[in-house]
Amino acid sequence: MPSAVFTALDEAVAELVADGATVALEGFTHLIPFAAGHEIIRQRKKDLTLVRMTPDLIYDQLIGAGCASRLVFSWGGNPGVGSLHRFRDAVEHGWPGPLALEEHSHAGMANRYVAGASGLPFAVLRGYTGTDLVAHTPNIKTVTCPFTGEVLTAVPALRPDVTVIHAQQADRAGNVRMWGITGVQKEAVLAATRSLVTVEEVVPSFEPRPGAVVLPNWVVSRVAVVPGGAYPSYADGYSVRDNDYYLAWDAISRDRETFGAWLDEHMRGE
Repeated sequence: MPSAVFTALDEAVAELVADGATVALEGFTHLIPFAAGHEIIRQRKKDLTLVRMTPDLIYDQLIGAGCASRLVFSWGGNPGVGSLHRFRDAVEHGWPGPLALEEHSHAGMANRYVAGASGLPFAVLRGYTGTDLVAHTPNIKTVTCPFTGEVLTAVPALRPDVTVIHAQQADRAGNVRMWGITGVQKEAVLAATRSLVTVEEVVPSFEPRPGAVVLPNWVVSRVAVVPGGAYPSYADGYSVRDNDYYLAWDAISRDRETFGAWLDEHMRGE
């Protein structure tokens, strides 16, 4: 059975993320894989279908850099600050290119990941009723329960080509451990064809920790040691959120010129 391979971040992105791929970069509030997303930008990956429950700054950056042609999501914004201006520019004006949207609820996205992780073709839930999403999202259907006759909502499984997450630790065998708010990271990895996990550090073994999630090495394709790989979000136990970065991004991203200067300085100039 294949197990995780340790590699450098740039090598992992070059190997796993192909142009035109469906890529999920998951992490909720913390453990957001910013470093991996920035490496995707540096390698000028393009025509990606980006999947994320809560696209925030890293997706704004990926979209503005021209990496994305489609977004599958359930909410988008700059947490605690406001809008995603590069996201809005792509939707409203097609800059730097058109961006197709597939919008779902949080529950719908989470259930889609669970279905993908479970090897099922679709997920069933009580949701979307009374919303406009049904009229605008072809991937939301109804299904009748064969036992009760109840009409429920069905959404197709999510199976990314690659899922990318950040975690606190890996052991020497490539098993990965994370804790804190873990969102759908586990399900997103299990649903994907291949996966990349950036970690803060490698430890000899995992000490018992309540509430921790362990991904065994046979579900992880590549592990890259990237201390601070979640910055400017945080990694519980290792770093804190840089709120100033989120505030600054609102000004940086508001127009194409200031965004372009940021892109040249921080991504393309390296």
